[in-house]
Amino acid sequence: MIDFKTKKFGLISLGCDKNRVDSEKLLSIIKSNGCNLTDDITKAQVLIINTCAFLEESRKEAIETIIDGAAYKSENLEMIVVTGCLPQKFIGETFEALTEADVFLGTDDYDKFFEALQASYNGERVNFVGTGTGNFLPDRVITTPEHYAYLKIADGCNNRCTYCLIPKIRGKYVSYPMEQLINEAEHLGDISELILVAQDVTRYGIDLYGEKKLIKILQNLTALVNINSVRLLYCYPDMIDDELIVEIRDNPKIIKYIDIPLQHSQDRILKLMNRKGSREEYLALINKLRQNIPDIAIRSTFITGFPTESDEDFEGLKSFIQEAKLDNCGFFAYSREPDTAAYKLKGQVPCSVKRKRVKELYKTQQQISRCKLEKYLGKKLEVMCDAIDYDKNCFVGRAYFQAPDIDGKVYFNANYAVQGEKYQIIINKTDSYDLFGCTEDYEFGK
Repeated sequence: MIDFKTKKFGLISLGCDKNRVDSEKLLSIIKSNGCNLTDDITKAQVLIINTCAFLEESRKEAIETIIDGAAYKSENLEMIVVTGCLPQKFIGETFEALTEADVFLGTDDYDKFFEALQASYNGERVNFVGTGTGNFLPDRVITTPEHYAYLKIADGCNNRCTYCLIPKIRGKYVSYPMEQLINEAEHLGDISELILVAQDVTRYGIDLYGEKKLIKILQNLTALVNINSVRLLYCYPDMIDDELIVEIRDNPKIIKYIDIPLQHSQDRILKLMNRKGSREEYLALINKLRQNIPDIAIRSTFITGFPTESDEDFEGLKSFIQEAKLDNCGFFAYSREPDTAAYKLKGQVPCSVKRKRVKELYKTQQQISRCKLEKYLGKKLEVMCDAIDYDKNCFVGRAYFQAPDIDGKVYFNANYAVQGEKYQIIINKTDSYDLFGCTEDYEFGK
């Protein structure tokens, strides 16, 4: 038997923040077994690569990372463990092809980690995909800055969007028991910002309790002393009701920010995507949110180049962006994914056209974003300090309308700042996505 306490474990987590939470739970399993963790790959003897497989580009990134990792086997590295979405969905293709990897685990197999690793040390490449229990894991090793963390409240998806592989990878929507989530959040320590994530947070509880329980879990989380604020990501438009709007408005611990993945605006394309709602309904929802919560920041994502998307459809989407004037947007070219309904659709849009349309949408949103940010020039803005940016020689943080990694930042000078604390920053400069400023008492040259 191998004494794994003598080994150093490193981990690379690819993909979304939901994947990050999975990675943190696996790290907790490793740590709880008395093993050593390292963030220096050159020192790791066991390297874990938690993969994403949502899009072709993410699969390419995962494969390249595995191949790159194998180069370290000439140094300290002994084993490469591949986990997550890539083996979960594509184990048939990857096990034989990716001989650089020694162990394969799926999304629900972390309880088999050491058993699989031991088998590999016994001299065989092993496939443990589908052997785990998938039981809820409450403990984590936080990999974000200590003052904010993600809380994954559910896995899988029932929405069946025609372009999306998630149901084929993660399965049906499964809510985690509320008491376990509350306990998990309570043991995260003092958290300035807790970010709720799932493929669809607004459907939380329906499968488990027979009714929506997002508001209830929000109330329970914001009642915790160690949780200072809560941010909502991935709220599907058809599930945002009056009760949720009121909770966001009236609960002082809920950040006035909401992420609503709309994906398109034109009714015909939305129907082909199997998305609920229409252009008119989406605009009405945006207006309703702003009427009830005047300062709310709204973020969304959009896909362009979906099969049969005409120039007229694209111009309609662009005009929607101009009319909606959302605070933050992400734009993606449609990726034709095997084993999805949209893969078989006729009228695939050329890649060159898709790339051009993405650039045009970003250009449109940049103008909107710049106008929105310019209103802060010369004014004070409350900003949470996230870190020091050594390249820019200043502190970097976020206002309430900026989520980590996906939105812009606030770069500021101060005589002193503490990670996770909030400061009043006088804004003196802006670009299309970021703000720049300083504290009122900042003395240049000191």
